[in-house]
Amino acid sequence: MSKKVYCIAQFLPKPGKEAELFKVLQGLEANTLREDACLQYRVTRHIPSPFAEGKSFPIVFNEIWADMQSFEAHCQRNEIKDFFQTYCVAETGLAADWNVCVYTDEPENFDAPKLV
Repeated sequence: MSKKVYCIAQFLPKPGKEAELFKVLQGLEANTLREDACLQYRVTRHIPSPFAEGKSFPIVFNEIWADMQSFEAHCQRNEIKDFFQTYCVAETGLAADWNVCVYTDEPENFDAPKLV
């Protein structure tokens, strides 16, 4: 197995703000892809399919990082902190809600205590 960290960052735009939020998120890709430990960083939007009818926010980042330390360093970059403050936390932001989760492909973590 690996030390890779897989991040799914979902965003629910405010009504009428999906295209604008998607464009802002795309603007984060170029600099992030320059980070040494960034293996994948792609913003995507939900598309309908009768074979994938699950529930999700309409905009999702699919990220792969070399390790947790690299992911956490990315999250502390000013560009990322400023994005969340401006577009998610601020009342004038474009996101109504967001959900960021990280995952591992290491099975031994299934025995770890679960934090809820």
